[in-house]
Amino acid sequence: MASRSRKQATRGNSRPAVPAWVWLAVGVVLGLVVAMGFLGSDWAPMLRKNTGPQPNPEAVAPRESEPPIVETKDKPRKNYDFYSVLPEMEVVIPDSEISAKARAEAAQPATGTTPAVSASSRYLLQAGSYPSPKAADEVKAKLAILGFVAHVQPVTINGKTWNRVRLGPFASASELETTKAALADNGFNAIALKEDAGQ
Repeated sequence: MASRSRKQATRGNSRPAVPAWVWLAVGVVLGLVVAMGFLGSDWAPMLRKNTGPQPNPEAVAPRESEPPIVETKDKPRKNYDFYSVLPEMEVVIPDSEISAKARAEAAQPATGTTPAVSASSRYLLQAGSYPSPKAADEVKAKLAILGFVAHVQPVTINGKTWNRVRLGPFASASELETTKAALADNGFNAIALKEDAGQ
């Protein structure tokens, strides 16, 4: 019995093993066959030649004298020009100009009286502009809690009503600068304005 099991054991080992390169070659060939099958079928439409519209190599651009092929409708363009949005009599004052005027006022000799607001123009601060009167009143109330006296001024621009929250008029540029700085400390980015008194 022992001799029989030895014969079986040697018979099983007598077969030569298949080298790894043969398995690699079989895998590559099978991969190529599967890839060719994908390219020939509808499973991979992106890999086939594009049969959609192609550019026309004979097309030329229209000359400037020729009218365009597609007519465009003239749509009214909205023009947001600074001078049409704000009235002509109202000018935004840059911070540098406010500071320069405040320094000039401080350099003048003290007379003991505060300078009066000019009859032709006045300084204002605009804390915000809102389409909703309720929002403007809320900002006015927040300012009142902080100790600032503000008023709401409704104005119509291009058919739409805006509610401006304003402070002032201020007697001097230094008072304007001080109030603007105090508003900034409380989170309000106010705009300094010089407005004609006739408005």
